[in-house]
Amino acid sequence: MTDLTSRPAPVSVMKLPGFLRLLTGRSLSFLATALVPTALTLAVIEATGSATDLGLVLAAELVPQLALLPIGGVVADRFPAQRVAFVADLIRGIAQLAIGAELLAGSVRIVDLAVLSAVTGAAIAFGTPTMSPLVAATVPQESRMQANGHLGVARGIALVAGPGVAGVLVVAVGAGWAFLATAAVFGCAAVTLGGLPSVTPARDGRPGFFRQLADGWQEVRSRPWFWSNLIGHGVSNLAAGVLMTLGPLIAVERLGGEFAWVVVYQAGMAGMLIGAFVAPRLNVRRPLVVTSLCGALFALPLITFAARWPTWTDALAYGIAMLGIGVLNTLWQTTMQRHFPAEALARADSYDALLSFAARPLGLAVAAPVAALTGEALPLLIAAVLVVVANLAVIALPDARALTARAPQDVNPR
Repeated sequence: MTDLTSRPAPVSVMKLPGFLRLLTGRSLSFLATALVPTALTLAVIEATGSATDLGLVLAAELVPQLALLPIGGVVADRFPAQRVAFVADLIRGIAQLAIGAELLAGSVRIVDLAVLSAVTGAAIAFGTPTMSPLVAATVPQESRMQANGHLGVARGIALVAGPGVAGVLVVAVGAGWAFLATAAVFGCAAVTLGGLPSVTPARDGRPGFFRQLADGWQEVRSRPWFWSNLIGHGVSNLAAGVLMTLGPLIAVERLGGEFAWVVVYQAGMAGMLIGAFVAPRLNVRRPLVVTSLCGALFALPLITFAARWPTWTDALAYGIAMLGIGVLNTLWQTTMQRHFPAEALARADSYDALLSFAARPLGLAVAAPVAALTGEALPLLIAAVLVVVANLAVIALPDARALTARAPQDVNPR
C-alpha cells in the first residue's frame, strides 16, 4: 500500500558527496562480475569442449561463496566496509588477470581455472556483504531509497549488457584479452572506493570473531520479518532456477526457437530496470507488504510457460514479474538498512545473499530431472504455488505488517 500524504522530499542523492563515486565504483564491479560467467564458459568450451570441465569450474566459484558468506559478513562488520570491498575487487581482478595470462600463454589447465574461480568465489563472499554498509556510510537515511534505486538500475544494466559485452570481447580479441579487460574493470572499481566515507567499527569492547558470527545469526533469528522474507526470497530464487532451465527448452521446442527465449528474457530485464527506476518514486508505508506482493508476481511466467501460451504472453508475464523484483530489491535493501543496526548490516546482507546464491543453483539442478519424470508443466506449477505461498505468508506476520518505512524503532526485534 502507498501513502499519498505529503512528506518532506529527501535530498537528491546525486548531490551527496561520495555517492557518485560509490555508484561509479559499484557499477564497474557489477559489470565486471557480469562479464566473468560468459567469458569463462566460452574459454572452457574453446579449451576442452567438456561439459564436465565447465561444471567443475563453475562449481569451484559457487562453493566458496556459500561456505564463506557468513564469515564475509563478520569481516565486513569488524573492519571498514570500504577496505573490505577494495580488497575483494582487487583479488577478483588479480584472479581474472591470471586467467587471462594463462589463456594467452596457450597452456590452459582446468585445475588452474578451477582454483582461480574458487579464489574469485571467495572474494565475492567477502565483497557482497559490504554493499549495505557502504550505502549506510555514504548516504543519509532519507535518501537511501534513491541510492538503492540507482544501484539497482546499474546492476540491471550490467546483467543485461555483461554477457553480450563478454561474448563480443571473446570473439573480437580472444578469451585471454577479454579476461585482461575484466581485470582492468575490477581494478578501476577498487580504485573508485578511495575517498568514500568510511565508518571504522569501534574496537573497545568489541566481541571476538566467533562471538560476532553467533551474534549475526541471533540478529537474523530474532527478527521474524527478516528470516521469513529470506525464505520467500529463497523460494523465488529456486523458482527462477526452474524457469531458467525449463523456459529455454520450452521456447526452443514449442515457441519457435531461441529467438523466442531471447524476447522473453529481454522483456524480463527491461521490467527489472523499470522496477528499480520506479521504486524510489513510490511513497510506501508498509514496505514488506509491497515486497511480498512483488515477490508473488514471479508466479506469472511459471504459469504461462506451464500453460504453453504464446511468446508475447510469456514475455509480458516475465516482464511484470521482473518489474516486481526490481521494486522488491530496492525496497528490501532500504528496509534492511533502516531496521538493522549499522554494526550488523553486513552480516544481514551475507545471510540474504547466502540463501539467494544457494537456492537458484538448486532450482537449476532439480528442474530437468523432475521434468523428465513428470513433464515440464508440473515442476513449473509447483514452483508457482511455492512462490505465491512463501511470499504472501509474510503478510500474515504482525511484525512484517507493522514495519514501516519511517522510524527504525517501529518494531522491537527482541
